[in-house]
Amino acid sequence: MAEQKNDLMDKIVSLSKRRGFIFPSSEIYGGFAAVYDFGPYGVELARAIREAWWKAMVSDHDNIVGLDSAIFVHPKVWEASGHVGGFSDPLAECKACHSRVRVDHLLEEAGVQADEKMTDDDINKLFSEHKDSIACPKCGKKSFTEAKSFNLLVQSNLGNFTGDWTVAPTYLRGETCQGIYINFKNVLDSSRVKVPFGVAQIGKAFRNEITARQFIFRKREFEQMEMQYFVRPEEASATYEEWRAKRWQYYLDLGIREENLRWHEHENLVFYAKAAWDIEYKFPFGFKELEGIHNRSDYDLTQHSKCSGVDLSYRDPQSGEKFTPWIIETSVGLDRTFLAVMTEAYTEEAVGENDIRIVLKLPKKLAPVQVAVFPLLKNKPELVARARELFSLLKEDFRVEFDDNGNVGKRYRRQDEIGTPYCVTVDFDTIGAGEDKSLEGTVTVRDRDTMKQERVKVKELQGYFERNLKR
Repeated sequence: MAEQKNDLMDKIVSLSKRRGFIFPSSEIYGGFAAVYDFGPYGVELARAIREAWWKAMVSDHDNIVGLDSAIFVHPKVWEASGHVGGFSDPLAECKACHSRVRVDHLLEEAGVQADEKMTDDDINKLFSEHKDSIACPKCGKKSFTEAKSFNLLVQSNLGNFTGDWTVAPTYLRGETCQGIYINFKNVLDSSRVKVPFGVAQIGKAFRNEITARQFIFRKREFEQMEMQYFVRPEEASATYEEWRAKRWQYYLDLGIREENLRWHEHENLVFYAKAAWDIEYKFPFGFKELEGIHNRSDYDLTQHSKCSGVDLSYRDPQSGEKFTPWIIETSVGLDRTFLAVMTEAYTEEAVGENDIRIVLKLPKKLAPVQVAVFPLLKNKPELVARARELFSLLKEDFRVEFDDNGNVGKRYRRQDEIGTPYCVTVDFDTIGAGEDKSLEGTVTVRDRDTMKQERVKVKELQGYFERNLKR
């Protein structure tokens, strides 16, 4: 089973590069660990995922607004949030090959769950108790240094012209939600929102991850899609359960099979949290966190009020009651959603006796290319001209690609690997130069999933795709 999972991961990584979804960053210089670039089709799939999330979180609600806060914030923000003092992972080094490893990950792989609140002494005691069953993932040896806390914030020299790193260091943000909390008052003062309301944001975050692994699942530069929902304290528990149900349904609507999802409850909560559940997805390397849904109490606004000196409480416009809202948070990584969607869609099918078809059965609304338009032959100007005309017409409303490279069979296979739901072929019958004159003004439309072909009138194509590409 482990070999099959690894094989699937290898196939997804290979397809991602071969078809222009994901490239290793700085590859011509040997790569850069845990950093990746989106290729031409990856950009389109990522954009479609963002749009699906934004629609579910903002467009479909009348009390959730958007925000795009800066990557850089005042250094005191990270002191107030606790990141400077407590945003760390346990780091150890293999004495044999000097590889650095995350101790909590090694323990987890050995079937031991480490508490997020453990001190260095606690985790070293646990590490020592299971040392005989824990080996270095690189060299296989079982000899490590003691674990020490390693802060994950990425330090920057922005505004530091002296080179003195001991003076108020600036950081690349470790999470996007702090930008929402420090803009709470601005959003209230500039819009008509009233509690309960939410603020949604999509943006880059940065973490100095100790170990790079599992492709784009764990990156040092990644993109978060987060929504912070501000509620009355007495309504927090009920609202939390409502958002749990909504976020579960979101993934079903995204085309994820329910058997590949599960809930995981955090047993050891940070001191301010009242509830924390993760939606986990069955990645090729097992069930791992996809999205976190948290009841953060009033900690964040209270903490920033205290540290900034600015009152971030809320006054009910009708009753006049003043209180600090509690926060229900939903947080998911774009990259993890991308990998989950790719994993769910990757399919190998037998075609005939000796052939295998690789196809990405992506939800049609997410496909990087929704319609590919072909001329039957690239050396027939009349076919190419008609196909180009059709391409120009359809691209106004859909994500469309013109493809005349190779024979039609090869084009189908290429579009299957990209995940294109429909391929349209312009042939001699289309332009009235074929034997069957009744087919003039029609094209062949081929379905990605069934491989069935049907003739559709050109004038009806717009409506045909509008009906079929909503899924």
